[in-house]
Amino acid sequence: MSVLLALQGLQVDAGTRRLLGPLDLELHAGDCLGLVGESGSGKSLTALALLGLLPTGLRAQGGLMHNGVKLAIGGREHAALRGRLFGWVPQDPLAALHPLRTVGSQLVETLRVAHRNSAAEAQREAVALLEQVQLPDPAQALHKHPHQFSGGQRQRVAIALALALRPRVLIADEPTSALDARIARDILDLLDRLRREQGLATLLVSHDLPLVGAYAQRLLVLQRGDVVERGDTHTVFARPQHAYTRELLAADALAPLAPPPAAGAVLLRGEQLRVRYPRAARDALAGVSIELRRGEGLALVGESGSGKSTLGRALLKLLRGVHGRVCWIEGDQVIDLASLDRRALRRLRARTGVVFQDPYASLDPRMRVREIITEPLRIHGLGDAASQHAKAAELLHAVGLDASMAERWPHQFSGGQRQRIAIARALATDPQLLVCDEAVSALDAHHRAAILALLVRLKAERGLALLFVTHDLAAAAAVAERIAVLEHGRIVETGPTAQVLRAPQHAHTRALLAARPHCATTA
Repeated sequence: MSVLLALQGLQVDAGTRRLLGPLDLELHAGDCLGLVGESGSGKSLTALALLGLLPTGLRAQGGLMHNGVKLAIGGREHAALRGRLFGWVPQDPLAALHPLRTVGSQLVETLRVAHRNSAAEAQREAVALLEQVQLPDPAQALHKHPHQFSGGQRQRVAIALALALRPRVLIADEPTSALDARIARDILDLLDRLRREQGLATLLVSHDLPLVGAYAQRLLVLQRGDVVERGDTHTVFARPQHAYTRELLAADALAPLAPPPAAGAVLLRGEQLRVRYPRAARDALAGVSIELRRGEGLALVGESGSGKSTLGRALLKLLRGVHGRVCWIEGDQVIDLASLDRRALRRLRARTGVVFQDPYASLDPRMRVREIITEPLRIHGLGDAASQHAKAAELLHAVGLDASMAERWPHQFSGGQRQRIAIARALATDPQLLVCDEAVSALDAHHRAAILALLVRLKAERGLALLFVTHDLAAAAAVAERIAVLEHGRIVETGPTAQVLRAPQHAHTRALLAARPHCATTA
């Protein structure tokens, strides 16, 4: 295949500190290059340097070769390629799309600016683009705002915006990191079809080597700014040369299945829970009953929209309009959460810790780590300032961080470190129940494994009941002794983890297992 674009000797520096490179790569027409590495490896820096969009304060050196002409990175000729040669699919389409404008207005504006289309021509092409990315009812979709679409649908809109530029190079930066396995595969199938039909040179950036390996013809593996492995996908998967590549490949395997613990007493029970959101066509939860025992890990598994996060919030009494009964059980005492006033409910919530999906969003950027961790203690009036500071140091040590980090700010940490801080905060009141809502879905393989191992250790040391909400079956296998599989607001299968994953009884469970990436490549 012809080389459409080549990066030569790319190096990115922050002052005197080298962040990336030197790095060479080639993008071929009709070919997909997978750029893989953990957080901080330099893969997004590579994409931004290629686009000429590096943040202020970073300096790129090296050259671009396009159509036999060498261009300086960051120069005027390089900038002119944006909107003409490059199309970009961002990681978070909800953040990239304007929340106050319809997707149609954003598409039409792009088409008119890029190609000088008339309003009528741009409107027709916008509908055609949404048809091309297989968005349901494209003519009607033009009039909707981004929040009215699911995560997968928003990603299709972002792809349509990238295609509106009629690019020859498509750069997809972590396009599936927050999506469940089936929707992620649908998005990557779409990108792969567009690559083949339009002869696009595609750069697929991801921390998930097994997933990328199913679609890329060639791979380039980055670690701490250096290329540690490159080659065609079959060769890299069959004979990985570097230990880091072998570590990333290991993320494809289901983790060792946790043995069931000795049966503990029931801690939390939900009975016939039913939830329907305003203007929704069907119930988000349709008569779900479930219980969680002390010291047990229970994974709620399902696709986006299956009801797993709704069930988690219903069990914590964080939703209005929940029908059914939620009970907290202390010995012979059964406490119906609906019977509690606000003060009693707040006291009970001190026994529960919650870890959210995105630690960067859930940690207050204006608070130091010490303040973040001790905030639950202040809310519940537990201890004085000195004892709270001592507790923060103890919890930082418990989650594998140094106590000296207590005076830093959230932005000074990596994604994995921020999630450890979130876990420390969740443990501040010594809870009996820890709820993790997609707590590892945005992390790379290395940090994901470390957080899962941390949760397993803390569960064993503290006797925690763990409610683990996830679309990741491998993560569920690592931390949970039992799995409940949800589909359309109902539990369709439940049982010991080993039984559910090795001999699934329901078709939906088998479909979730089949959606996990395998290492075959496409032509």
